[in-house]
Amino acid sequence: MIKKNLPHRPCAGIMLLNDEGKVFVAKRIDTDVEAWQMPQGGIDEGEDPKEAALRELEEETGISDVSVIDEYGAWLSYDLPDELYGKVWKGRYGGQTMKWFVMRFLGNDQDIDIETEHPEFSTWRWAHMSELEDIIVPFKKEIYRKLAEKFSYLVD
Repeated sequence: MIKKNLPHRPCAGIMLLNDEGKVFVAKRIDTDVEAWQMPQGGIDEGEDPKEAALRELEEETGISDVSVIDEYGAWLSYDLPDELYGKVWKGRYGGQTMKWFVMRFLGNDQDIDIETEHPEFSTWRWAHMSELEDIIVPFKKEIYRKLAEKFSYLVD
């Protein structure tokens, strides 16, 4: 068992909903594991979490035509599993503490471009909110469960 004493990386996450109430998920380009995730990324020093979320969404997906409709009140954290601990993020962090925002996608699917300057995803799709906990890596399941519970009212 690895002694976990590295700090958590501050991060912003985005639950992006289309007009059918489905959630944008994408498969990371750097893994062969069949796991999907919502867009997320680090918050720069002094950056507002909502601004970070909007920046990360555009950097990862090309999407900028959104409206912020809600946010998760608390910060949600996870620890990396032993096999990743000390290896990702140049070994500086042992997990992430995340501020989550729900946004409505106002554009069209043709506006989505994951082939960005620094691509992170190999493919993307729209998923039912109820699927999220089942398609994410195990160490993020609790966060995705909490998000789906909190924001299920948006997808009656």
